[in-house]
Amino acid sequence: MTHQHHASSREPTVGRALAITLGLLTVFGPISMDLYLPVLPALTDDLHTATSTAQLTVTACLLGLAFGQVVAGPISDRFGRRRPLLAGTLAYVLTSVLCALAPTIATLIAARIVQGLAGAVGIVIAQAAGRDLYSGGRLMRYYGRLTVIAGLAAVIGPVLGGQLASLTDWRGFFVVLAAIGVVIVAACLPVFRETLPASARTSGGLAQAGRDFRLLLGDRVLLGAVLVTGLVNASLFAYLSGATYVLQGIYGLSPQGYAFAFGLNSLGFMLFGFSAGRLAERWSERGTLVTGLAMCLGGAGGLLTTAVLHLPLTAVVLSLFTMVGGVAVTTPPTTSLALANYPTLAGTASSLLGLARFALGGLAAPLVGLGSAHTALPLGLVAVTATVLAAAVYLITLQRSRTTPSQVDTAAQPQPSSPAPQF
Repeated sequence: MTHQHHASSREPTVGRALAITLGLLTVFGPISMDLYLPVLPALTDDLHTATSTAQLTVTACLLGLAFGQVVAGPISDRFGRRRPLLAGTLAYVLTSVLCALAPTIATLIAARIVQGLAGAVGIVIAQAAGRDLYSGGRLMRYYGRLTVIAGLAAVIGPVLGGQLASLTDWRGFFVVLAAIGVVIVAACLPVFRETLPASARTSGGLAQAGRDFRLLLGDRVLLGAVLVTGLVNASLFAYLSGATYVLQGIYGLSPQGYAFAFGLNSLGFMLFGFSAGRLAERWSERGTLVTGLAMCLGGAGGLLTTAVLHLPLTAVVLSLFTMVGGVAVTTPPTTSLALANYPTLAGTASSLLGLARFALGGLAAPLVGLGSAHTALPLGLVAVTATVLAAAVYLITLQRSRTTPSQVDTAAQPQPSSPAPQF
């Protein structure tokens, strides 16, 4: 099966309504993961379960979001974008209701896996639709924006959750998520038209997708970028999963105070992510990536030191701010390094980035709950381990490989069947 690509003499018009809708598709996956984090301790008590078991509800959703992208990508390449998107979003609404009605922790965990799988459809469709609508540098910038928006949503979610905690219990949170799904369906019906014509769809199925993944994973630079972004996001999701116990359980913050602390990190993520995009363009991708890794290491190290020495709340907040800001700084350069050399496989490469971020995040989240809920030591250890591994991967893969896009043997890549549009 050969790759089929559609090209036109000019870029299709992308209106503001469609651009906003694509952004929403990227956001509601992470929001479904972490909106209810402020009430996770209350959920733990209500369902009479252990902290680590309750955190499996986070892991279940993360793993669903991760592996759902790998499944949804090839399906949308074969059947188009619109039908899988509507089916996935409707499934998301139904599973959110099921989560709200879950009588036991086991039922909730199972429902969260399916909810994550359904949420992943929106994420991968947003990526694939970008490949349909853009090319060249505009495609790279589009994916960079989606990545930063998704990461920002992961940090903002608990802020919104902290405010909702004063209005409803944890079951009400899932009703809110179902309502968000309904809003997205309502937005997609009139705005999201099919972006992949039937003539451009693939018929190779999973076999072709497997060949694409093997090609991409054989690239040292892409593999390094994927692993680095996955590991630094493991520290981010460990923070999202564990900080609620640290800030509320150990330091006694109310849900609103917890939301304020997350709001500070949201501001830092936004500012650092925006600055990193400009910095990577004007300075260098690798230099920006090293800066972000240094911030991650410094913040994680500060968090571990705070846990060992029982430092005050200010030290915890500053350490988290530095680490979260570092994750934001690493996002644009890792995205660019992974996508730059594969314009004809940008969607598949993006799914690898998403897989790494959510899967490694899902593995890290329950590790934070293995220790006592009355110490920040597990969170510090997981954060330090993840960021040290990210730095090691960078040294082994990206630091040793100085290949630029112009030096890549493009003959190894599938080539478009017609000239790509120039902008």
